[in-house]
Amino acid sequence: MNMRKSLLALLLTSTIFPTFLQASEVEVLHWWTSGGEAKSVQILKQKLEQRGYTWKDFAIAGGGGESAMTVLKTRAVSGNPPSAAQIKGEDIQEWGGLGFLTNLDDVAKADGWDEVLPPVVATGMKYDGKYVAVPVNIHRVNWLWVNPQVLKKSGVDSVPETLDQFFAAAEKIKAAGFTPLANGSGPWQDTTLFETIALAVLGPEDFRQAFVNLDMGTLSSDKMAKVFETFGRMREYMDEDVQGREWNVATNRVLNGQAAMQIMGDWAKGEFTAAGKIPGKDYLCVPAPGTKGQFIQNVDSFAFFDIKDEAEVNAQKALARTIMDKQFQEVFNLNKGSFPVRTDMDMHGFDKCALDSRKTFEQSIENGGLVPSMSQNMATTSYVLGAITDVVSNFFNDPEADPKKAAHKLAKAVKAAI
Repeated sequence: MNMRKSLLALLLTSTIFPTFLQASEVEVLHWWTSGGEAKSVQILKQKLEQRGYTWKDFAIAGGGGESAMTVLKTRAVSGNPPSAAQIKGEDIQEWGGLGFLTNLDDVAKADGWDEVLPPVVATGMKYDGKYVAVPVNIHRVNWLWVNPQVLKKSGVDSVPETLDQFFAAAEKIKAAGFTPLANGSGPWQDTTLFETIALAVLGPEDFRQAFVNLDMGTLSSDKMAKVFETFGRMREYMDEDVQGREWNVATNRVLNGQAAMQIMGDWAKGEFTAAGKIPGKDYLCVPAPGTKGQFIQNVDSFAFFDIKDEAEVNAQKALARTIMDKQFQEVFNLNKGSFPVRTDMDMHGFDKCALDSRKTFEQSIENGGLVPSMSQNMATTSYVLGAITDVVSNFFNDPEADPKKAAHKLAKAVKAAI
């Protein structure tokens, strides 16, 4: 079902109660509710208030944003959308195509967004050549977070750089009584792990063929079956209590020494930062096994809805300017774990993880190693992502599932969702 049909169905079945805003308020829908994320949102609220406006929080818990998007659709079809919502990737184009989003070109031109944003990011913020969304940061998804003390206690001499090295290290860690791989449960977490393994096995070109171009041959290929096989092996190195666990709880297992490693985007660093941990000492951040020099990109952004009230429009513009403000970009990203989206930022206050991330991002644009995140809604529409997620999660939760059959199911599911 495409977004147009989804919104129509909601319009016919929903009863909506309007939300009334004060003139100086902006209502913002998001799903940043964990420790590091919530602290980052608080910074945005404070910066907006310094401009004389009030942030009205519309937070919907859930790391992947599925619940938030359901609520947003319900509000939008009623003619009562929030001022802005956390929307990214191809969904920005879908909302723009349906006529829900407003034109931010006046703010973008006045503040020189085209001059300070990487073209690959700026293009994604536009619909029909006009800015309709504002980027907040750039995340790298394919990170491996490591507790070096657990590796040492397990007799692992070096951080694994390849998948073979990962599995060899995991055996030693498991034998030493630690959990090799911290993980949570839930479809979006399954898909995040899956896409990182997919990049390692497929490489950037076939990754784009599968998840951007939606090539049926690649989706059903033997290489994709190998992705599923490797993905399934990861289950052997997780603890038995993953069900119901959120991603940040899994991060804390690495943080407190219960687990050795976690494969997760660099929003995980926000949890280490919030706990006062120091990169290079208390934890290590390295490319996920098999993905050195490659970058799975996730750009958090807020899309702005077409609002008629002039006072609220002014508040929207203030929010857009706040998001792109240099000082906000620095403080926010230091807390979030990502790095600033502006290319003219001084990175002297950022740690090694962020500096390495930005360097790899820039290099990957040049060498073809940059790919949009499928799991984080950057590569395709939410409908195709939903189809992929169902196949991936069902496979991961069935120890008897066949990798080759899973690859063919993946292709069929994607074809049905296009």
